[in-house]
Amino acid sequence: MVTITRKRAAVANEAMGFFTDTTVCIGCKACEVACKNWNQLPATHGGVSEMSGDSYDNTRKLDGTHWRHVKFIEQFDGPYNGRWLMMSDVCKHCVKAGCIEVCPTGAIIRTEFDTVVIQSDVCNGCRACIAGCPFGVIDMNMISGTAQKCTLCYDRMGVGLEPACSKACPTDSIQFGPISELRVRAQKRVEQLKAQGEARARLYGDDPNGPLGGLNSFYLLVDNPEVYGLPANPQLPSSRLQKSGAFSVATAAVLGVLALVGIRKRRMDEKEGVMNV
Repeated sequence: MVTITRKRAAVANEAMGFFTDTTVCIGCKACEVACKNWNQLPATHGGVSEMSGDSYDNTRKLDGTHWRHVKFIEQFDGPYNGRWLMMSDVCKHCVKAGCIEVCPTGAIIRTEFDTVVIQSDVCNGCRACIAGCPFGVIDMNMISGTAQKCTLCYDRMGVGLEPACSKACPTDSIQFGPISELRVRAQKRVEQLKAQGEARARLYGDDPNGPLGGLNSFYLLVDNPEVYGLPANPQLPSSRLQKSGAFSVATAAVLGVLALVGIRKRRMDEKEGVMNV
Protein backbone atom coordinates (compact mmCIF):
# COMPACT_ATOMS: atom_id res chain seq x y z
CA MET A 1 0.00 0.00 0.00
CA VAL A 2 1.38 3.42 -0.98
CA THR A 3 0.60 6.36 1.27
CA ILE A 4 0.56 9.74 -0.45
CA THR A 5 1.18 12.76 1.77
CA ARG A 6 0.30 16.23 0.59
CA LYS A 7 2.70 18.99 1.57
CA ARG A 8 1.05 22.13 2.86
CA ALA A 9 1.47 25.37 0.98
CA ALA A 10 3.27 28.16 2.79
CA VAL A 11 1.09 30.39 4.94
CA ALA A 12 2.16 33.97 5.65
CA ASN A 13 3.20 34.67 9.26
CA GLU A 14 3.93 30.98 9.84
CA ALA A 15 7.60 29.99 10.12
CA MET A 16 8.42 27.73 7.17
CA GLY A 17 11.57 25.79 6.43
CA PHE A 18 13.36 22.51 5.77
CA PHE A 19 13.97 19.38 7.81
CA THR A 20 16.75 17.38 6.14
CA ASP A 21 16.96 13.70 7.09
CA THR A 22 20.50 12.84 6.05
CA THR A 23 19.94 9.12 6.60
CA VAL A 24 17.81 8.83 3.45
CA CYS A 25 19.88 11.09 1.18
CA ILE A 26 21.19 9.05 -1.79
CA GLY A 27 23.49 11.74 -3.17
CA CYS A 28 21.61 12.03 -6.46
CA LYS A 29 22.06 15.85 -6.58
CA ALA A 30 18.53 16.34 -7.94
CA CYS A 31 18.18 19.17 -5.42
CA GLU A 32 21.29 20.91 -6.74
CA VAL A 33 20.05 20.70 -10.32
CA ALA A 34 16.53 21.86 -9.44
CA CYS A 35 17.90 24.83 -7.49
CA LYS A 36 20.23 25.85 -10.32
CA ASN A 37 17.46 25.52 -12.87
CA TRP A 38 14.73 27.39 -11.02
CA ASN A 39 16.95 30.24 -9.85
CA GLN A 40 18.79 30.47 -13.21
CA LEU A 41 22.19 30.31 -11.50
CA PRO A 42 25.20 30.41 -13.83
CA ALA A 43 27.38 27.35 -14.38
CA THR A 44 30.97 27.30 -13.15
CA HIS A 45 33.54 27.69 -15.94
CA GLY A 46 30.80 27.31 -18.53
CA GLY A 47 29.82 23.93 -17.10
CA VAL A 48 33.31 22.41 -17.47
CA SER A 49 34.91 21.94 -14.04
CA GLU A 50 37.88 19.96 -12.81
CA MET A 51 37.18 16.93 -10.66
CA SER A 52 37.77 17.77 -7.01
CA GLY A 53 39.10 14.34 -6.07
CA ASP A 54 36.91 14.53 -2.97
CA SER A 55 34.70 11.48 -3.47
CA TYR A 56 31.76 12.42 -5.72
CA ASP A 57 31.66 16.00 -4.44
CA ASN A 58 32.65 18.30 -7.27
CA THR A 59 30.50 21.25 -6.15
CA ARG A 60 32.75 21.45 -3.06
CA LYS A 61 30.87 24.18 -1.15
CA LEU A 62 27.96 26.57 -0.99
CA ASP A 63 28.61 29.91 -2.68
CA GLY A 64 26.95 32.67 -4.67
CA THR A 65 26.10 30.39 -7.59
CA HIS A 66 25.58 27.11 -5.70
CA TRP A 67 22.73 27.50 -3.23
CA ARG A 68 22.45 23.74 -2.66
CA HIS A 69 25.42 21.44 -2.05
CA VAL A 70 25.31 17.67 -1.55
CA LYS A 71 28.15 16.58 0.74
CA PHE A 72 29.75 13.13 0.51
CA ILE A 73 31.59 12.07 3.67
CA GLU A 74 33.44 8.75 3.45
CA GLN A 75 34.06 6.79 6.66
CA PHE A 76 36.01 3.64 5.81
CA ASP A 77 38.64 1.71 7.73
CA GLY A 78 38.87 -0.95 5.01
CA PRO A 79 37.68 -1.54 1.44
CA TYR A 80 34.49 -3.27 2.58
CA ASN A 81 34.00 -1.80 6.05
CA GLY A 82 32.55 1.66 6.29
CA ARG A 83 29.81 3.99 5.23
CA TRP A 84 29.02 7.14 3.31
CA LEU A 85 27.33 10.04 5.05
CA MET A 86 25.48 12.26 2.60
CA MET A 87 23.88 15.60 3.34
CA SER A 88 22.20 18.18 1.15
CA ASP A 89 23.39 21.45 2.65
CA VAL A 90 21.76 24.87 2.28
CA CYS A 91 21.37 28.23 4.02
CA LYS A 92 20.07 27.65 7.56
CA HIS A 93 17.69 30.66 7.57
CA CYS A 94 18.66 31.30 11.20
CA VAL A 95 16.02 32.76 13.51
CA LYS A 96 18.77 35.08 14.77
CA ALA A 97 20.79 35.68 11.62
CA GLY A 98 24.36 36.94 11.71
CA CYS A 99 24.11 38.20 8.14
CA ILE A 100 21.22 40.51 9.07
CA GLU A 101 23.20 41.80 12.06
CA VAL A 102 26.13 43.00 9.96
CA CYS A 103 24.46 44.14 6.71
CA PRO A 104 24.99 47.94 6.45
CA THR A 105 22.40 48.61 3.74
CA GLY A 106 19.37 46.64 4.95
CA ALA A 107 19.66 44.40 1.88
CA ILE A 108 19.11 41.26 3.97
CA ILE A 109 15.58 40.94 5.27
CA ARG A 110 13.40 38.49 7.17
CA THR A 111 10.30 37.57 5.21
CA GLU A 112 6.77 36.87 6.37
CA PHE A 113 7.71 33.15 6.33
CA ASP A 114 10.57 33.78 8.84
CA THR A 115 13.13 33.08 6.12
CA VAL A 116 16.17 35.21 5.28
CA VAL A 117 16.51 36.77 1.82
CA ILE A 118 19.18 39.00 0.24
CA GLN A 119 17.76 41.75 -1.98
CA SER A 120 20.25 42.00 -4.81
CA ASP A 121 19.03 45.45 -5.87
CA VAL A 122 19.94 46.83 -2.41
CA CYS A 123 23.17 44.87 -1.83
CA ASN A 124 26.32 46.99 -2.34
CA GLY A 125 28.69 44.00 -2.46
CA CYS A 126 30.54 44.93 0.75
CA ARG A 127 30.89 41.23 1.77
CA ALA A 128 30.20 41.87 5.46
CA CYS A 129 27.55 39.14 5.44
CA ILE A 130 30.09 36.60 4.16
CA ALA A 131 32.17 37.07 7.31
CA GLY A 132 29.07 37.33 9.50
CA CYS A 133 27.61 33.94 8.56
CA PRO A 134 28.76 31.23 11.02
CA PHE A 135 28.06 28.51 8.44
CA GLY A 136 29.99 29.90 5.46
CA VAL A 137 26.84 29.91 3.34
CA ILE A 138 27.01 33.29 1.62
CA ASP A 139 29.37 34.25 -1.19
CA MET A 140 29.57 36.62 -4.13
CA ASN A 141 27.83 35.96 -7.40
CA MET A 142 30.35 37.43 -9.83
CA ILE A 143 27.73 37.78 -12.55
CA SER A 144 25.49 40.05 -10.48
CA GLY A 145 28.29 41.53 -8.37
CA THR A 146 26.26 40.96 -5.20
CA ALA A 147 26.21 38.51 -2.31
CA GLN A 148 23.72 35.69 -2.89
CA LYS A 149 22.40 32.55 -1.22
CA CYS A 150 19.30 30.35 -0.96
CA THR A 151 16.02 32.26 -0.68
CA LEU A 152 14.06 29.13 0.29
CA CYS A 153 12.33 29.79 -3.04
CA TYR A 154 10.56 32.87 -1.70
CA ASP A 155 9.00 33.46 -5.11
CA ARG A 156 7.51 29.95 -5.16
CA MET A 157 6.26 30.11 -1.58
CA GLY A 158 4.53 33.38 -2.33
CA VAL A 159 2.22 31.59 -4.77
CA GLY A 160 1.75 28.45 -2.69
CA LEU A 161 4.42 26.28 -4.32
CA GLU A 162 6.97 24.05 -2.63
CA PRO A 163 10.68 25.01 -2.99
CA ALA A 164 12.30 23.49 -6.08
CA CYS A 165 14.88 21.41 -4.17
CA SER A 166 12.47 19.59 -1.86
CA LYS A 167 10.04 19.13 -4.73
CA ALA A 168 12.75 17.34 -6.72
CA CYS A 169 14.07 15.18 -3.84
CA PRO A 170 13.13 11.56 -4.69
CA THR A 171 13.53 10.18 -1.14
CA ASP A 172 12.02 13.04 0.88
CA SER A 173 15.38 13.61 2.52
CA ILE A 174 14.54 17.32 2.18
CA GLN A 175 11.16 17.95 3.78
CA PHE A 176 9.43 21.32 3.56
CA GLY A 177 6.68 22.70 5.77
CA PRO A 178 5.83 24.64 8.93
CA ILE A 179 8.72 24.47 11.39
CA SER A 180 6.43 23.47 14.27
CA GLU A 181 5.26 20.40 12.33
CA LEU A 182 8.74 19.53 11.06
CA ARG A 183 10.17 19.48 14.58
CA VAL A 184 7.56 16.96 15.72
CA ARG A 185 8.18 14.80 12.64
CA ALA A 186 11.96 15.01 13.09
CA GLN A 187 11.82 13.96 16.75
CA LYS A 188 9.75 10.90 15.87
CA ARG A 189 12.31 9.98 13.21
CA VAL A 190 15.16 10.23 15.74
CA GLU A 191 13.30 7.96 18.13
CA GLN A 192 12.67 5.49 15.30
CA LEU A 193 16.36 5.38 14.36
CA LYS A 194 17.48 4.93 17.96
CA ALA A 195 15.03 2.05 18.34
CA GLN A 196 16.67 0.51 15.27
CA GLY A 197 20.11 0.74 16.88
CA GLU A 198 21.39 4.07 15.51
CA ALA A 199 22.41 5.43 18.91
CA ARG A 200 24.11 8.56 17.51
CA ALA A 201 21.00 9.88 15.76
CA ARG A 202 20.47 13.51 16.75
CA LEU A 203 18.90 16.75 15.54
CA TYR A 204 21.01 19.78 14.71
CA GLY A 205 19.51 23.27 14.81
CA ASP A 206 16.02 22.37 15.99
CA ASP A 207 16.39 23.96 19.44
CA PRO A 208 14.69 27.40 19.65
CA ASN A 209 16.73 28.07 22.80
CA GLY A 210 20.03 27.57 20.95
CA PRO A 211 22.58 30.34 20.28
CA LEU A 212 20.89 31.34 17.02
CA GLY A 213 17.31 30.89 18.22
CA GLY A 214 17.00 27.72 16.17
CA LEU A 215 17.45 27.12 12.45
CA ASN A 216 14.63 27.17 9.93
CA SER A 217 16.64 24.62 7.99
CA PHE A 218 17.67 21.92 10.46
CA TYR A 219 19.11 18.43 10.13
CA LEU A 220 19.06 14.88 11.40
CA LEU A 221 22.65 13.64 11.78
CA VAL A 222 24.18 10.32 12.78
CA ASP A 223 27.60 11.68 13.74
CA ASN A 224 29.07 14.81 15.31
CA PRO A 225 28.24 18.09 13.52
CA GLU A 226 31.91 18.72 12.72
CA VAL A 227 31.99 15.54 10.63
CA TYR A 228 29.42 17.16 8.33
CA GLY A 229 31.30 20.48 8.29
CA LEU A 230 28.85 22.12 10.70
CA PRO A 231 30.02 24.17 13.72
CA ALA A 232 29.19 22.53 17.05
CA ASN A 233 28.34 25.87 18.64
CA PRO A 234 27.59 28.55 16.02
CA GLN A 235 27.69 32.12 17.30
CA LEU A 236 26.39 35.50 16.20
CA PRO A 237 28.90 38.23 15.26
CA SER A 238 27.56 40.33 18.16
CA SER A 239 28.69 37.68 20.67
CA ARG A 240 32.24 38.07 19.41
CA LEU A 241 31.93 41.85 19.71
CA GLN A 242 30.91 41.50 23.36
CA LYS A 243 34.00 39.40 24.07
CA SER A 244 36.30 41.77 22.20
CA GLY A 245 34.62 44.73 23.94
CA ALA A 246 35.30 43.22 27.37
CA PHE A 247 38.91 42.59 26.34
CA SER A 248 39.25 46.19 25.15
CA VAL A 249 37.92 47.54 28.45
CA ALA A 250 40.34 45.33 30.39
CA THR A 251 43.21 46.43 28.17
CA ALA A 252 42.27 50.10 28.61
CA ALA A 253 42.19 49.65 32.40
CA VAL A 254 45.65 48.07 32.44
CA LEU A 255 47.06 50.82 30.21
CA GLY A 256 45.46 53.42 32.46
CA VAL A 257 47.12 51.96 35.54
CA LEU A 258 50.50 51.82 33.78
CA ALA A 259 50.09 55.45 32.70
CA LEU A 260 49.40 56.52 36.29
CA VAL A 261 52.44 54.59 37.53
CA GLY A 262 54.56 56.27 34.84
CA ILE A 263 53.31 59.75 35.73
CA ARG A 264 53.94 59.13 39.45
CA LYS A 265 57.46 57.89 38.76
CA ARG A 266 58.24 60.90 36.56
CA ARG A 267 57.02 63.34 39.24
CA MET A 268 59.07 61.59 41.90
CA ASP A 269 62.15 61.75 39.69
CA GLU A 270 61.57 65.49 39.06
CA LYS A 271 61.13 66.13 42.80
CA GLU A 272 64.28 64.20 43.61
CA GLY A 273 66.20 66.18 40.99
CA VAL A 274 65.09 69.52 42.52
CA MET A 275 66.16 68.41 45.99
CA ASN A 276 69.62 67.44 44.75
CA VAL A 277 70.28 70.86 43.17
